[in-house]
Amino acid sequence: QVQLVESGGGLVQPGGSLRLSCAASGFTFSSTYMAWYRQAPGKERELVAGIRSGGSTNYADSVKGRFTISRDNAKNTVYLQMNSLKSEDTAVYYCFAGTLPRNYWGQGTQVTVSS
Repeated sequence: QVQLVESGGGLVQPGGSLRLSCAASGFTFSSTYMAWYRQAPGKERELVAGIRSGGSTNYADSVKGRFTISRDNAKNTVYLQMNSLKSEDTAVYYCFAGTLPRNYWGQGTQVTVSS
C-alpha cells in the first residue's frame, strides 16, 4: 500500500531553517509528481511547492527564493528545504503524491515559527 511518512518539523525562530523529508513507498516514486502542501489554522490547504518526475519545480509566490523542493529517486524521498522562515509559515505541512487513479497524502508534520 502507499505510504508517505513526513519528518523534520518542529519549532524554529524567525529567520531560521528546517528541512522536511517525506519517505514514500508503495508506488513508482521516480515517475510521480510530488508536492508539499500546508494548512494553517483557520485556512485552506495550499500548495507550497511541487516537483515533477523530470525535476522541474513550481512554488507558491509566498515561498519563492526561500524554500527549495528536491527529490532523491534512489531513496524514494522528497525534501523541502525551508530558509528564512517567517511566522506566517507556521502550519501543518503535508506530503502529496500525484499517483493515479487516486492521490495520496501524508499524515502531516507541524512547523511552528516563533520566538
